[in-house]
Amino acid sequence: MDGSRQRRVVVAGAGIPGLSLALALKQAHGPALAVTVCDPGLASGTARHRGRAYAVAAGGRRMFERLGIWDGVSAAAEPIRDMAVSDSRLTDPVRPVFLTFAQDAKAGEPFAHMVEAEPLVAALLAACAAAGVALDPVGITAADPVGETIDLVRTDGTSLSASLLVAADGARSRLREAAGIGWVGWSYPQSGIVATVGHEHPHGGRAYEHFLPSGPFAILPLVDGGALGHRSSIVWTERTADVAALLGGGPDETLAEIERRFGHGLGRLVLEAGPSAHPLAFGLARRFRAERLALLGDAAHVIHPIAGQGLNLGLAGAASLAEAVTDALRLGLDPGAPDVLRAYERDRRFETLAMGAMTDGLNRLFSTDALPVRLARDLGLGLVDRLPGLKRLFIGQASALRGDGPRLLRGQDL
Repeated sequence: MDGSRQRRVVVAGAGIPGLSLALALKQAHGPALAVTVCDPGLASGTARHRGRAYAVAAGGRRMFERLGIWDGVSAAAEPIRDMAVSDSRLTDPVRPVFLTFAQDAKAGEPFAHMVEAEPLVAALLAACAAAGVALDPVGITAADPVGETIDLVRTDGTSLSASLLVAADGARSRLREAAGIGWVGWSYPQSGIVATVGHEHPHGGRAYEHFLPSGPFAILPLVDGGALGHRSSIVWTERTADVAALLGGGPDETLAEIERRFGHGLGRLVLEAGPSAHPLAFGLARRFRAERLALLGDAAHVIHPIAGQGLNLGLAGAASLAEAVTDALRLGLDPGAPDVLRAYERDRRFETLAMGAMTDGLNRLFSTDALPVRLARDLGLGLVDRLPGLKRLFIGQASALRGDGPRLLRGQDL
């Protein structure tokens, strides 16, 4: 194929990883590369992201800085300055802190920011439109690789041809299934409950992870605002069988259940958004690629939220795939060729598997009330707290600042 001919990449799915990939590719290649994002959800704008917030690691923040959108979302981003980890029963009168993490992944740099999803998605959509990414509110019903292209049929009846299709269409990806890519996974007997809570005292940028027998209860700092002046996001893991009873009462009963777990350190509480419950699962695609198809985000992997790394894995995948495609295009090569997609898969497969295994293991370790297990894990947390080198290793992993990681996560251009 003529190397001067315009290529096209189609991203199926307008979540944060898909939009980040589309923006990175379009900014890097301009008119030489056509980039299209297809997602029926684009018709509703950012409304479907309202009330959500994510812990964006330092590597993800550097990526957003390189893409030119961080300044537009920084007002909605709260740095996590430190983190305290406790392990107790719900009825214990005291929750001793066994482990704390200092604020900096690198000198002067928080290891993560809590970012509200709606302004982040709005900034990505605006930047994509300004860069020339086509944002089409339609789905893809069929994908047929033919030679050096993949032919796509969309839900509005139109067709499109691309060099590469990126399936970023979620954990139940129809494109992954249509490509015959297997899925290994299981459901947890837990649900994740998310809500936004207002409180009268400032959080100081501190995050809390309370390990309770039913699962972790995380309190994550948000930017100031709301009825009481200060806000936090909670991510509450609970046994699925108990969710209806815990959330089935009125707002006062729900807030009382949150207060039992939240504690009184930040003063009076009000419920500002939510709660909403979501079943939790683990899943990993057997392959991250097929002919002229790459999996991205939840289409490739779903992990337990215990470490808050789901979105960061998706962003790392977007950075890695953008790098592999860009390196091929700059050499005049086919961005959807097998060796390009193999390079992407090699870069992401081990880290994704390792993170999935770690979160699964942590959840199983801490979601039990057996006394010998509790004593052993609390001893382990205390030892980690006394070993600065090991703490720095964990902080480096959480911040996604790998010296050999994708260029965008290191704050470099593609």
